[in-house]
Amino acid sequence: MFQETQHVKRKKRAERTAQGVFLGMTLCMVLPLIAVVGFLIYKASPVLSIDFIMDAPERGMRAGGIWPAFWGTVCLVFFSVIIAAPVGVLAAVYLHEYAPENWFTRMVNLAVFNLAGVPSIVHALFGLGAFVLFAGLGKSILAASLTLAIMTFPVIIESTKESLAAVPRSFREACWNVGATRWQTIRGVVLPNSTSGILTGIILEVCRAAGETAPIMFTGAVFFKAVQGGDVFAYGPMDQCMALSMHLHTISTQVPGVPEAIPFATAVVLLGTVLVVNATAIVLRVIIRTRKKW
Repeated sequence: MFQETQHVKRKKRAERTAQGVFLGMTLCMVLPLIAVVGFLIYKASPVLSIDFIMDAPERGMRAGGIWPAFWGTVCLVFFSVIIAAPVGVLAAVYLHEYAPENWFTRMVNLAVFNLAGVPSIVHALFGLGAFVLFAGLGKSILAASLTLAIMTFPVIIESTKESLAAVPRSFREACWNVGATRWQTIRGVVLPNSTSGILTGIILEVCRAAGETAPIMFTGAVFFKAVQGGDVFAYGPMDQCMALSMHLHTISTQVPGVPEAIPFATAVVLLGTVLVVNATAIVLRVIIRTRKKW
């Protein structure tokens, strides 16, 4: 009985056009990613297997697996996270919850923001001077992890500050009104309700730490280190290590005669490692979000 007017028809056409444009933009972002990952897996398929991950390199890295580089990357990411996450979160809590609003606080916030734009090679030189030479740690996993932690502090601090700001002020006021101290409010109410955002910053930290080459090249990574395949005690905090990012660069540019599939398989393992860690953190973040009461 009712017919659409010309005005309603124009609105529906505009809505369909907008949906088509947004869908096209989404496909422009997703399809190249799928194509790249698919191409990598296709090229890596001749050698990609569990044995490739668990075995040590052979014949001058022209055969065998990538266990020393894989385990070195895991160690670097692990130590950088346990250093950067607590310090970055506590720094963000102070800057957002405790620090007074004055010129010094504004300068600190500006410095943190600008630190995120410093090139990784500059962080590498800083790590070389501060941790390898001045602190006397030498070229080691600990020195490289500290350098990666310094490099990723801004991401964790900024994401944590945004998460803290998203918690309604009424939550804080309710706690203060019943006699809770500021720290009790932060520990019992603010931090639990901002955990998902904090995890986002840590996820980004893991992605960057796993893929960086320059900072670890100057502070802890080596061209090659003989390690028994599958040995999870191959590296100590004061040892140098191989890393996937540097290993991929090495076998792609410095070692002649490497089979074509090995660099591609190394890239797939590096990408897969980051995706597995990210997926775990995302699942944890979703579980935490479902427990929110607001």
